[in-house]
Amino acid sequence: MLMRNALTALLLTVLAMPALAEQMMKFGHYEVHYQALPTTFLTPQIASTYQIERSRFRGLVNIAVLDSAQGKLAVPASLSGQARNLLGNVIDLTFREVREGNAIYYIATLPYSNEEMFRFNVDITPQGGQPFTLKFEHKFYVD
Repeated sequence: MLMRNALTALLLTVLAMPALAEQMMKFGHYEVHYQALPTTFLTPQIASTYQIERSRFRGLVNIAVLDSAQGKLAVPASLSGQARNLLGNVIDLTFREVREGNAIYYIATLPYSNEEMFRFNVDITPQGGQPFTLKFEHKFYVD
């Protein structure tokens, strides 16, 4: 029960922050909701529960894949990706799957410096679907 409450709190914390609005892109009948934010936005309890290093210099990428053909049902997927800063330095992203009831999302962390801009390329293959690549940019700030 504690794990379920912590997971729910993580989802609410990450998805309910108006200043860091979640973004969405469509790929056929799939909707990919994604967000990048500093790990300091997580409470210490949530960070500990999910073994996420909470730091002013660490970011969190959160991605969920929904199938709009099935009423926006969350679907399992395989994710791999990279973040490239403006100097061309590449960070490989290792995504972990998190499940809460019918919700499925994927999280990865990465280090950053103040005002560091990243271009993200995330290869996503939904279970039973065709692969596609999510591309987005995000600038991190040290708080």
